[in-house]
Amino acid sequence: MSDVSPREQRIGTLAALGSYAMWGLLPIYWKRLSGVESLQILGHRIMWAAFFTLVALVATRRLGSLAFLFRDRRRALYALSAAILITLNWGIYIWAVNSGHVTESSLGYYINPLVSVALGAIFFREKMDRWTSWAIGLAALGVGIASILMGRLPWISLALALSFGFYGLVKKKAALPPLAGLAAETIIASPLALAFLVSRHAAGAGAFGGADGVATLMLVLAGLVTALPMLCFAAAANRITLTKMGFIQYLSPSLQLALGLFVYGESLKPPMAVAFITVIGAVSLYAFTRGERFRHTST
Repeated sequence: MSDVSPREQRIGTLAALGSYAMWGLLPIYWKRLSGVESLQILGHRIMWAAFFTLVALVATRRLGSLAFLFRDRRRALYALSAAILITLNWGIYIWAVNSGHVTESSLGYYINPLVSVALGAIFFREKMDRWTSWAIGLAALGVGIASILMGRLPWISLALALSFGFYGLVKKKAALPPLAGLAAETIIASPLALAFLVSRHAAGAGAFGGADGVATLMLVLAGLVTALPMLCFAAAANRITLTKMGFIQYLSPSLQLALGLFVYGESLKPPMAVAFITVIGAVSLYAFTRGERFRHTST
């Protein structure tokens, strides 16, 4: 991304680190909402994220950027594609966690950076030096062995990896303003989310406004909790390469794994142990060689 200044690239790197750190710590939040139906959590994430982003656009006097986006047919189609992809990703993830497939969903976020790197090479012709290739190969080997050890095709992992990988691609291709882009995506998905939530409340199964006041408040704040890392992600996607985004992304599943092991007392199963060890090795190799290259070019 030679057209992006070093300062903008630094901002993009910090934004990427922030987004993946927040995503890595989100299990703490969702753990408290485990008693709420998965699709209701998804519906509230969409609705309240749309609300908070709209409020932010009004507060910053940038509501016109949202109207401009919808008037631009090309960008509107990109926003529609992004809305479909992120809704699919959120839905699968919430379902997987609530259905006891945490290991397989975590594996998906180990695979996802490989998808980002591949998409960067295919669609943006992002070049990879030999050290990056070695790092990708090491990570791919670990994920491949982990998949084999699971004894079956990890469709949840692949669905999560592909949906979020292509979401990043769409965001980058469209170059949508971060705030207006997220607002557009969640607004597009809101009618279906609202219809579902209304139907659940009509059936007497709605969680919002029930006896658990804390859960109700957290469902409202789910929009803000969702919007913050998404906005950081969007800001990063427009400033740094997908290759760099791909490796920073390993921060999220690593934090999730650490929470599982040291906070929630989960055991590290062999497939995840293999993936974790090899991925950390790949990230270390990539980070070290990037540091060496930057030192040499700055002298």
